Amino acid sequence: MYHTVVIGAGQAGLAMGYYLQRGNEKFLILEKGLLAGNAWKNRYDSLKLFTPRMFSSLPGLPLDGDKHDFPSKDDIAIYLHDYATNFNLPIQFETEVIEVTNTNGIFTIVTNKGTVTSKNLVVATGAFQNKYIPPFAEKISKRVFQIHSSEYKNPSQLQEGTVMIVGGGNSGAQIAVELSTVKNTYISVGHKLSFWPLVVARKSIFWWFDKLGILKATSSSFLGKKLKQRGDPIFGFELKEAIKDWDVTMKGRVVNAEMDYLIFDDQSNLQVDNLIWSTGFKPDFSWLHITGILNAEGEVKHQRGVTSIKGLYFLGLPWQHRRGSSLLQGVGDDAEYIMDVINNG
Repeated sequence: MYHTVVIGAGQAGLAMGYYLQRGNEKFLILEKGLLAGNAWKNRYDSLKLFTPRMFSSLPGLPLDGDKHDFPSKDDIAIYLHDYATNFNLPIQFETEVIEVTNTNGIFTIVTNKGTVTSKNLVVATGAFQNKYIPPFAEKISKRVFQIHSSEYKNPSQLQEGTVMIVGGGNSGAQIAVELSTVKNTYISVGHKLSFWPLVVARKSIFWWFDKLGILKATSSSFLGKKLKQRGDPIFGFELKEAIKDWDVTMKGRVVNAEMDYLIFDDQSNLQVDNLIWSTGFKPDFSWLHITGILNAEGEVKHQRGVTSIKGLYFLGLPWQHRRGSSLLQGVGDDAEYIMDVINNG
């Protein structure tokens, strides 16, 4: 039996592994992918982080390179692989968790490679589990090529004709700008877009956020609640310029579809040939057969990752404690906190 089992070898699981490795207890990290940080490797080719390298590292190992530079997704994938290797973390790859139960304080984790047991369980699968696509997408003609943004790699995937990106987050914005150089591009957004600069006075805006205490605002603080309610802005002005220059045409919220037409909230419609759903993800903890840890919306009930079930913890959730809790810049602080709770438990 293990002292602790961690599910997931992304940035959250690796940060947890770093702190567990500093102790003397036996632990194991389970990862369904082939490599640590595999999810980063599979994201779209042109992806660059909008946080510079100085804010894109896990505990104990800074990301190499100019600290003011913005790393690519491949930089992060290599970094996470090297991180696991550097600290010799015990990771069992190609291992998918099928079911988790808790009996008399012992967790039983059933996987495709057998069953393990542990006193503590850290669920570090993060928030990006099941891609969300609205149900009316099924009404769209097979003639339209449609994918989720998590499946997008580069423009060569798409067929001839127009492309619509549904969703106004940073990923949708970056994809829209890239496609606008080769296709007639539209973006559907259900709210007013807010654009913030990536660099202010030759320093990353995140450097300023750090100095102003914004990165340290907790989810329960007044500032944290305001930031959470407002949501992230679009970092950088590339999409704003593309819209201004008519390289990207902005439409309202998509509310329905019929054949190869999308219908918007103002009842206008548009025929499309390609459709990219940049509509986010939904959590899926259906494999976690433990009652009392999810609310009616399927969200985890916790206090900074600590649940009411002794020994059960979550790591890497959005706004688990701060804005950066699901990001490289902040997940390490939450991992250290959970380690302290485990040690004092």
